[in-house]
Amino acid sequence: MIDLRRLSLCLLLWSGCSDKLPPLRPPLFQDSFDRGEIGPNWKSTAPPGTYRIEAGELVVSGAKNHPLWLVQALPRDAVIELDAYSRSPDGDLKVEAFGDGQSFAKTVSYTSTAYVFIQGGWHNRLGALCRMDEHADDRKTRKDLTVEPGRRYHWLIARKDNLVRWYVDGKLALEMDDLAPLEGPSHSFFGFNNWEAEVHFDNLVVRRY
Repeated sequence: MIDLRRLSLCLLLWSGCSDKLPPLRPPLFQDSFDRGEIGPNWKSTAPPGTYRIEAGELVVSGAKNHPLWLVQALPRDAVIELDAYSRSPDGDLKVEAFGDGQSFAKTVSYTSTAYVFIQGGWHNRLGALCRMDEHADDRKTRKDLTVEPGRRYHWLIARKDNLVRWYVDGKLALEMDDLAPLEGPSHSFFGFNNWEAEVHFDNLVVRRY
């Protein structure tokens, strides 16, 4: 017989832990963009000027799925933090994690090598956590994960074993339990990305989980 009181307690404990943030270890890499040029820590796959630094922030517009890849590899299990905002009503906040560090769109259709995190995508109608293909049926979505123009959001992306979790402003936004996790040398890099609207990023920190 099922003990309903015990089951209720287990469900309560599980739900209470769902928003629990991972431990924060010392940074392996951090970038506050307080300089004039993007610099050697980054590899751009976009035309010059697509990614630029303005007033201590990384600004991007019109990247059309040509990421700015971090040269330093991520640990297999990692915690990534950053700030992001857009003044555009189109939203379009987007990054990639655990990609190959060099891929970019060669046609209008683009399949990433990474997990893709999108807040306010598709003209600010949807948020999504995707495994490589942002249009695939296995993506995780929320219609309320949109962007308020001018509002600064704090993102935390965590991967431990098979579980990828994405927190926005300290609350769990989306998660994916990937039975075939993206790992190895071809899935080890972080990148900023964008489609068209101007967006701003800042205060990137990478840690080991």
